[in-house]
Amino acid sequence: MASTEARAGVAKAGGSPAGPDDLAGLEAGLDALDAVEVRRTPVREVLLKKAVPPIVAVALVLAVWQILVSARVTTEDKLPAPSAVWAGVSDMWLQGTLFDVIWTSVSRGLFGFLLALAIGTPLGLLVARVAFVRAAIGPILSGLQSLPSVAWVPPAVIWLGLNDSMMYAVILLGAVPSIANGLVSGVTQVPPLFLRAGRTLGATGLKGTWHIVMPAALPGYLGGLKQGWAFSWRSLMAAEIIASSPDLGLGLGQLLENGRNNIDMPGVFLAIVLILIVGVAVDLLVFSPLERWVLRSRGLLVKS
Repeated sequence: MASTEARAGVAKAGGSPAGPDDLAGLEAGLDALDAVEVRRTPVREVLLKKAVPPIVAVALVLAVWQILVSARVTTEDKLPAPSAVWAGVSDMWLQGTLFDVIWTSVSRGLFGFLLALAIGTPLGLLVARVAFVRAAIGPILSGLQSLPSVAWVPPAVIWLGLNDSMMYAVILLGAVPSIANGLVSGVTQVPPLFLRAGRTLGATGLKGTWHIVMPAALPGYLGGLKQGWAFSWRSLMAAEIIASSPDLGLGLGQLLENGRNNIDMPGVFLAIVLILIVGVAVDLLVFSPLERWVLRSRGLLVKS
């Protein structure tokens, strides 16, 4: 189609007529531009690019850790050996409590994040689209986003008590401002031409929001979602550490606090490692694929 249009343009132009050879060369060049070579990336290449670098980084960290322990830069009650932390993982695995502890925190974090998503998305759209609401609530959202989530734990305990509702309240107060501000930033960066074209085609109101605003604001919205999950996870860990109670079950935050109370540094390091693994896993399995899909759909990421 591109070559046909080019031939028509040359015919309409007022310049000298192009010969058959010139038109053939033009068509070949345009066809080469239109052709996109798509090949399936071999599994070996994917592993080399995606899996090997993190494995090497983890191996280096473990090696440095073991070197520091072997050099006795400090006592073992302050810096336990990796083998001691691994022994803790093995004990929890044999007792059948490892996945229970992880799932207790992950389930809370995911449910709290979904609640924050359901609240933060319409709030962000309202703030972005209504000038009065933006002037009134925009600065408050920015202030709440900069407020450390741990500051909400004491009042949440007083208001709601030591229960899961308190946990979810802390997560919401930490994550909703991030999600809303991310969407506001994305909507602000939507080119006005898109909005005018949408109105011309009849995409107004909710239809325009769904078909024009949200797709165009998706990169900024996705950034807000990533930040919202980070705030959700950090808020949950702060709540579990401070508001530790047997009635709440044993989560990763409580595991970390128990290690501190028992002066069990291998247990403390074990909890830190598990918290880090969950955060990295969610980013790699959920947000990184979404981010690549968004970039690829906009032609910003070349698919090899």
